[in-house]
Order: sequence, then structure tokens, then C-alpha cells
Amino acid sequence: MEFSSQRLSTKLVWVAIAFLAVALTAIGFTLLESWKLEGGAAAINDMGSERMRSYRIAYLLSENLREPSAELRAELRAEIERLERVLAVLRRGDPARPLVLPRDHDIVTEVEAVDRRWAEEVRPLLMRVLNETEPRRQRDQMRALRAGVEEFVGRIDRVVFAVERHTARNIELLRYMQLGLITLAVAGTVTLIYLMFLLVVRPVESLREGMQRMTREEFDTRLPVETRDEFGELAEGFNRMAGHLRELYTTLEQRVAEKTRDLGERNRDLAALYGVTTLLNEPASIDELCRGFLRRLMELFAADGAAVRLVDAKTQRVHLYVHEGLAPQFVKEEQDAGAGGCLCVESVQRGVSTVQFPRPEDGSGVQHPCEDAGYRTMSVFGIRFKRRLLGLFNLYFREPRRLAAQEERVLETLGQHLGVAIENQRLASREKQLAVSEERNLLAQELHDSIAQSLAFLNIQAQMLEDSLKRSAMGEAAETLSRIREGIQESYDDVRELLTHFRTRVRHEEGMGVTLRTLLERFEGQTGIKTAFSEHGSGVPLPAESELQVLHILQEALSNVRKHSGASMVTVDMERDRVYHFRVRDDGCGFDAQAQAARAEGHIGLRIMRERAHRIGGELMVDSRPGGGTGVTLTVPVAEEAAA
Repeated sequence: MEFSSQRLSTKLVWVAIAFLAVALTAIGFTLLESWKLEGGAAAINDMGSERMRSYRIAYLLSENLREPSAELRAELRAEIERLERVLAVLRRGDPARPLVLPRDHDIVTEVEAVDRRWAEEVRPLLMRVLNETEPRRQRDQMRALRAGVEEFVGRIDRVVFAVERHTARNIELLRYMQLGLITLAVAGTVTLIYLMFLLVVRPVESLREGMQRMTREEFDTRLPVETRDEFGELAEGFNRMAGHLRELYTTLEQRVAEKTRDLGERNRDLAALYGVTTLLNEPASIDELCRGFLRRLMELFAADGAAVRLVDAKTQRVHLYVHEGLAPQFVKEEQDAGAGGCLCVESVQRGVSTVQFPRPEDGSGVQHPCEDAGYRTMSVFGIRFKRRLLGLFNLYFREPRRLAAQEERVLETLGQHLGVAIENQRLASREKQLAVSEERNLLAQELHDSIAQSLAFLNIQAQMLEDSLKRSAMGEAAETLSRIREGIQESYDDVRELLTHFRTRVRHEEGMGVTLRTLLERFEGQTGIKTAFSEHGSGVPLPAESELQVLHILQEALSNVRKHSGASMVTVDMERDRVYHFRVRDDGCGFDAQAQAARAEGHIGLRIMRERAHRIGGELMVDSRPGGGTGVTLTVPVAEEAAA
């Protein structure tokens, strides 16, 4: 593997390992030489001690030659043993001190000569001198010993001089090695600096320069890829980024135009959704909603015609409902088709939103009415509510037109909105019919409870009057006529009261309290019964429907007070809280509430009041006893609790 293709981290590791290996080798050599110098110094020291010991032995023999004592002999033997022991240590060395003789040929030869001189000449002479007893011989041998010691010491000096020369050479070599270490340190530092510059600094500087040129929008900038390491990868990545930026910068205007066009299309779609949704939320009939829907779509999509077809819930057939921009003959053919556009239903079932004319798959040669009318493209989308198909709507184009996927999604969404609007209109119509039916039922019950009974009474009195006149009983006739007049007046009062009830409305800006005060003032003026009203507490206002039903219930309660209680005072209390409480209390004759509740039919007015309370989620309670007056309490929760 080439050095330039290696990773930067690998290169730095190899450089560090090489530098460390060279440094350790050089340091190892210097340590070896220093160890040799230390061993040579110990050898010189011991050789010097051997020389002194040789002179000491000769001196001791010369001073005590005539009468050598036992102590002298022992001391001489000890000196001889130490001398021989030192020679032995010199031969084998002593790493603990350390003591090592240089492995030089001259030094080894001189040491061997010292050993031979000692073993063959000096030591035998010493032994003969010690063992000789005759004086003359002792003197001759002593002179020979002195000459041998001098020659032995000369041999030792020659060893010392050889070791000194060897040590001097090693010291000189050590100096050269230290100079080499200094040179190596300088060269290694320079090499490391150069390698760092070559491997790190120069690529970083090149990358920095490239970034500066890129900031000046020079997108043609490229970095040279000289290596395959991390900086080489950075250079390649920089070049790719520069190329991509150049491409982006070159096509920026085109991209902006595309994005602007895309945003314009999305804004148009949102505007279409908003406009159509606003249109569908306006109060109008289904016919008006569908026509406005078609006009808006024709404007947005430049269609030449449009139609809405609704499904008959009974027969499940699709019929043309409203249309815009279609020729009368085409409309007549579509209406006479009975099923009303089977091709549209087939397309919706197959999930096909656009049909081109002539159709390639239709090889029968028979033209479709759309094609006869001059249309080249028809689009069809379902009108749905909760996945239930309510109908279809079509857009017709006289030129070939292919709707984009985004336009198809918008039209599908608009079809769902139209389905919701149609279903809401139907539900609102049904709710109005139901409300009218319920109100008519309540009105019929009230008429039955008041005017119908009064008319039945008047019918009986009229028959009695006719009988009295036939019998010429003028007294009975006058009495019957008086009862008829009272019944007519009571019926008149009931009619006025009913008209007042149904004309009364709650003004939300004034509040429920103001409406009830006005009601009590009118009641007091019509009946002469004194009234009192109190309100306390605070709470969320009741919905308009709940307020209207509460007003009717309280009006019915006051009507019962007028008709049946004979009271002189009536109080109305309203308490606002999480639950509204309305209390009506009179000081009239009262009645047996338990017996009244036990009847099969009960009082029709009370039953109507309870039905109204139940409609708004409320509860009605009646508390009365004979001679103790009557109390009516209406409890109405707020809208959230009533719904729960």
C-alpha cells in the first residue's frame, strides 16, 4: 500500500513509530556505552588496588625478613588471597558493581599475562621467601622477588593503560553519539514539522482558501485530491458540494419559478377550497348551493359546462338535479335517460375521474351523448357524506383536458364539502319540520286544555238555552245566557293569553331577568294579582332554545295561577349557577299533588310543562297541598351537562 493512499491517522502513527524507534535505538547505544565506561572505571580501580597490594606484600617481607612472625605470615596470606580474589573478579566481571573488563584483544592479552606472571613467578617467589630460613638465600630470593614484583606491577600498569585507552575511545564515541542525538532531535523535529505541514497544514490551508472562494460565490473552485486519506475525502466532498452548489445556483431562477408556480397552484387550490366552503356555509337551499357550487367550479377550472346529479334514496337511481352551461337538448337526453348518466356512475365505481371522447376502449362505434354535444373531456367526482354516495358532479370541456393529481384531490375534497352541505340542509329541514310538529302538538294540547274545553262547555250551555226558550223558562234562559257570556269571556281571555305566549320572545341582549320582569308586569296588569321577582347568582347564559322553553313553562305556570289558584300574590325567583333554578310560588288554594299525579291522564298543562322541560334536559317539580298554595320548581342545566 502506498503511503499517500493510507489514512491520515495511519500516517501519523507510522511517523511517530519510526521517530520513536530511531530515538530508542540511539538512546540504547548511549546507554550501552555509558555502562561500558562505568565497568572500565571499576576495573581500573581494582587494578590500581592490585598494584598497591603487590607493593605492600613486598614491603612487609622486606621489613620483617629476619624473623617473620605468625601474624605476619597470616597477614601476607590474607593479602595474597585478596589479590588472587580481585584477579578472579577481574577475569569474570561483577555486574552488581558493575565491573566489566572491555572485550578488547590487547586488554585480554595483558590480563592473561598478569595472571601468568602472578601464578608462575611472583606467587612461587613469595612462597619460597616465606619458607626459606637461611639468611643469605632469603636475601637472594628477596632481590629476585623485588624484581618480579616490579615486573608484575609493570604488567598491571600496562593493563590499566590499555583500559584507559579503551575508555578514552568509548568516551569519544559517546560524545559522537550525543552529537548524533542532537542532530537526530533537530532533524526529527524538522521532519515532523515538515510532515505536519505536508499532511495537515497544507490541506487545511487549501480547504480554508477554497471556503473563502466559495463565500465569494466562485462556484468553479475545486480542490486538488492529492491523497486518499481523510483530507482527500474532504477535498472530494468539497468538490461535490461545490458542483452541487453551482448546479443549484445555475438553476436557482428556474427552481424559484417552479416553486412560485407550485405555490400559486396551491394558493389557488386553497382559495378554491375557501371560496367553495364559504359558499356552502351560507344559508341557502340545496338548489342554490349546487348552482353556486357549479358556477364557482366552472370559473376555477375553465369548464364549459357542469352538472350535479343526486341519488334517489328510495330507488337508488341517479338523476340530473341542476346544471350550468349545458345545451337544452343534452339536458333533455340526460333526463330522459332514466338512470341519468350511467357512464358517470360506472366511472365513479371504477375510480376513473376523467373520461376522454372518443373513448379508446369503446369499439362499438356508438357515440355517447357527451360526445354528440361536442364535449371532448368529462370529469366526474362523487358527492359523499361519511362514505355514503349522495350524488355526482360533472365538469365538461370542449377541448381535451387532463386534470392534474392535485386538481383531482381538490375536486374530491370539494365533493365531500358539498355532500356535508347537502346533508346539513336536509337535516336542518327535518329539524325544522320536527320542531314545527312538536310545537303544533303542544299548541293542540294547550288548545284542548283551554279553548276546546270552554267550547264544549258553551255547546252544552247553548243546548240548555235552547231548551229553556222552548219551554219559555225565561229565568233559566237568562241564567244560562249569563254562563254562556262568562264562558265566552274566559275563552277570549284564553285566546289572548295564548297569543301573548307565542308572541313573547327573549331579548338576549337584555337577558332572561328583564324578560321575566316584563312578563310579570303584564301578568299583574291583566289579572290584578300582585307579583314579585328576585334573581341572584351568576352563570353561563342559557342557549336561546332553552330560554324560550323556560319562558313558555313559566307562562303556563302563571296561567294556572290565574285560572285555578285564586291567589292574591305570586313570586318568581331565578337562581343562576352551574344549574339554573326557576321557582314560581303562589298563596292560592292549592291542591292535592299526589292525587293529581295518580290520575291516569293528569293535568294536561302540567304534562305539557314537563315535556318542554324534558326537551331542554330540565326537570319540573310541583309542590302543593290544599289551602297551602302551590310551588313549581324548574331545574335547567347548562348546555354541556344537558348534552351529557
